[in-house]
Amino acid sequence: MNTEEIRSILEKEGITTELPCGRAFEISKKYGISKADIAKICNELNIKIRACQLGCF
Repeated sequence: MNTEEIRSILEKEGITTELPCGRAFEISKKYGISKADIAKICNELNIKIRACQLGCF
């Protein structure tokens, strides 16, 4: 999946400024996007990942 498709999905899901980690996992499963790709796009868009379940963000 390319960057624009992931950006579109995040917009569709209402993600604009922050993304709870659990929600990132849900989006990953729902759309078949790797968690690493979600994290990369969030970083590029200055979307903060909050409440990280792994303590990574």
